[in-house]
Amino acid sequence: MPVEKDETITVDVKSGVCVVTLNRPGKLNAINEKMSDELRAVHRWVEKSESVNVVVLNGNGRAFCVGFDLQEADDSDSIPGVLENRKILESDLELIMGFWHCSKPTISAVQGYCLAGGCELALACDITIAAENAYFGEPELRFGVGIGCMILPWLTGPKQAKELYFTGNDRVTAQRALSMGLINQVVPEGDALRKALEMAREIAVMDTDAMMMTKKAVNRSYEIMGMQQGMSMALDIDVEIASMDTPDRRMFREISQRDGLKAAIAWRDARFSED
Repeated sequence: MPVEKDETITVDVKSGVCVVTLNRPGKLNAINEKMSDELRAVHRWVEKSESVNVVVLNGNGRAFCVGFDLQEADDSDSIPGVLENRKILESDLELIMGFWHCSKPTISAVQGYCLAGGCELALACDITIAAENAYFGEPELRFGVGIGCMILPWLTGPKQAKELYFTGNDRVTAQRALSMGLINQVVPEGDALRKALEMAREIAVMDTDAMMMTKKAVNRSYEIMGMQQGMSMALDIDVEIASMDTPDRRMFREISQRDGLKAAIAWRDARFSED
């Protein structure tokens, strides 16, 4: 797969392992429209490629991914309508779950911040290995935005999923995420990608057809339990939330446009700081 130096992701294939690196380190690998398009292109290419047996997803720099690019989303003074929001959110969900539905095994290697859509992206992979310095979280409700991909309840219990959603806690440690069943391993800082590649190489030499059929069997079990239907219903609610101009969302957008995204995030977080 050709890689140009201005791409928002990089792709490297060796010995059956395709390493996909989110490559917007200056923006903490926030997902913009260009990155979305490039990740979708990778999904399509991986499905067709006979040279890829396993996919490893990681982020360049001090974060895995902090979610969808809020600055890009807040460029407009108005909230998109229901139909436009549905199109955007369906596309976002399809992008994230592309790693779950990929016919080949997917592994995420997480370091630093792994938040919102970035958290969902990591968790949608079949296996997640996190460094000790990783922080997970779903802070969307803190600024009046819904949950784009409600995968948490399918990986952990409803009590813990609701806690993360309702509090918007974006400092969930790797050890806590491990105890909740969200990730597979915690490794020393700087070792997440190396450990993911070690595992990927082991998987890559397995019988490809048997591996793909085994993944299909596991995923079908979740389909029978209603995972796709549940996510579809959650998306309907997210479309409603996204189409409302709530006071919190309006204030966040106004501060972001006037003073910058950092100022808007500081306003958001100040409301949850201890007295």
